[in-house]
Amino acid sequence: MAGEILIEKCSYLPKLREIVRSSIDQHQYDTALFWADKVVTLSNNNTEDIYWYAQTLYLTEQYHRASNLLCTQQLDKKNPACRYLAAKCHYECKEYQEAIDILACADNSPCKSKHVVPKPPLDNIAFSLKGNVDSSISLLRGKIYEAMDNRTLAADCFREALQHNVYCYEAFEMLVNHHMLTAEEERDLIERLPLSSQCTDEEIELVRFLYENKLKKYSKPNDLSLPTSLDALSENLDVIVNLAERHYYNCSFRECFRITSLILRKDPHNYSCLPLHIAVLIELHKSNALFSLAHKLVDLYPSKPVSWFAVGCYYLLVGKNEAARRYLSKATTLDRVFGPAWLAFGHSFAVENEHDQAMAAYFTASQLMKGCHLPMLYIGLEYGLTNNPKLAEKFFTQAREIAPEDPFVLHEMGVVSFQNHDWEAAECYFKKALEKIQTVSEELIPEKWEPLLSNLGHCCRKLKKYDDALEYHQQAMILCPQNPSTLSAIGYIHILTGNTITAVDYFHKALGLKRDDTFSTTMLGAAIEQMMGDIAPCDDVPDELPAYEYSGKLPKPSPDASSVTLDLDPQTGSPLEADMLTTHSNVLMAQNDDLGAHNETADDSILPSMESALMDTPLADTPRTLPDTSIQDVSLQDTSLNDSSMMIEEVEMEDND
Repeated sequence: MAGEILIEKCSYLPKLREIVRSSIDQHQYDTALFWADKVVTLSNNNTEDIYWYAQTLYLTEQYHRASNLLCTQQLDKKNPACRYLAAKCHYECKEYQEAIDILACADNSPCKSKHVVPKPPLDNIAFSLKGNVDSSISLLRGKIYEAMDNRTLAADCFREALQHNVYCYEAFEMLVNHHMLTAEEERDLIERLPLSSQCTDEEIELVRFLYENKLKKYSKPNDLSLPTSLDALSENLDVIVNLAERHYYNCSFRECFRITSLILRKDPHNYSCLPLHIAVLIELHKSNALFSLAHKLVDLYPSKPVSWFAVGCYYLLVGKNEAARRYLSKATTLDRVFGPAWLAFGHSFAVENEHDQAMAAYFTASQLMKGCHLPMLYIGLEYGLTNNPKLAEKFFTQAREIAPEDPFVLHEMGVVSFQNHDWEAAECYFKKALEKIQTVSEELIPEKWEPLLSNLGHCCRKLKKYDDALEYHQQAMILCPQNPSTLSAIGYIHILTGNTITAVDYFHKALGLKRDDTFSTTMLGAAIEQMMGDIAPCDDVPDELPAYEYSGKLPKPSPDASSVTLDLDPQTGSPLEADMLTTHSNVLMAQNDDLGAHNETADDSILPSMESALMDTPLADTPRTLPDTSIQDVSLQDTSLNDSSMMIEEVEMEDND
């Protein structure tokens, strides 16, 4: 009775309540707290006034006071909005079990109950729209389960929140950005939303487009198409971020960088764009820009995980992996479910060939990102590097189940099949991946896919499709002209097809780019050995020299005393012993008669011409091959004969004089 009289006398309560609401809207929380406390006392503990008083306590971060106020009045058991606020206070204090216990009372006691004091007709969303409160309760329950590492129940709660309110974007964001669902489950979620019962026809088109635009883009990266009625959203930054993300998964890094730079010029700290912009800076190796961005983020948002993620990525890019791990670990501490930081943390070990530590980080990421195929893909890569193809294939298969149309997964499946000597299956996987890339790449294939074309060339070579293999390797050369492995692969195909000279040219080019390439060195030696047997050492020289037929007597041009006739053995072709002695003595006598004249006229006209002939011969025209033994012997014999005939002719000329 005294409370009713007090309420009747306090005619200024509506104005005080309005002051509380306006102070909250103007972020004057201490002012709102002061007047809310007075309104509760003047209204004799009115339920709605207690609720708003607890709201002001929550906004001033006095969580335990707010929860104690609601629980003391037992409003957490009588009113859904008060129950939600009390549980959220415990959630902010990281008292997850207490929060779950408060929310669980809805299952045991009815939410609808009569209030002790009749509530006035105030415009209060928390009390008038019960559906939104139920959605908020499901959303909070999902966050609590996720914090308790029960991601299956968390996903169910988020789905339930969307069923209560299709406009609850936070629940949808938790499902998509935290990778709780596979690509198929995400599409099924969109189809099951009660859009027709909660939205008009125009709203259905808007909500469906915005939600579908957020779905996984790496599974099937297609072009973005806006409905005609939603052309105004083409300038919306959130929609443009999704477009940039599609370009990133299409490996169009320069176009993605252009779009993200444009977004950050308009909104310098767009939280949804920052991780994507950091990733594309790494792909383009823009260390200076990443350094500047990381410092700005740390100065402005030291409590955000993306700030320390940027710092860790910078150190990872410049090769300081230990520092990168330190800052990436800090990012995961601030937000345990921040997936990009876990993946980068694993990369910092992978670049140092620390496979066990890298796989440990990837396994943690796979538990936190069950709907993302990237952790499974990286685990398979690490098992492949440790020569464990069976486990690698197992994880690649799991990644393919999550993202069946991702070209990266198809490519790695092809690599495993190639290692298992299943050339047909490897070619099939590689061609499927190439088809997916060609459907989204309007112009040239991105440089990122040069290994795919090279691997496809290796498969065709194994299947003896040499023309196709050569074509794929040439396409890879267009994407990456300075790759020595591609040059050596082209040279190897030319050897198999019999084009040895062309193969030698390609092996020389490969060794020019990588001098310690063992394969190119070995194949170059094999190619040169093959050319030795196929190509003559000199031009216009027959493979077999004609045999000289001896008649038994060697005639001399002049019958002078110095002219000597040699009697040859008809069987061996060598001079007889007596004739050899006579010839030797006659030659010595002729030399002793006029030694001075012979020295003055010694080879002045012959030797310079031979030297000039050698100097005029270009070095490049001389084949780098060793002559056969038989040809070498013949040439030496011919040289000795020419020298002896020269000497004899000079002696004869002197005698004539």
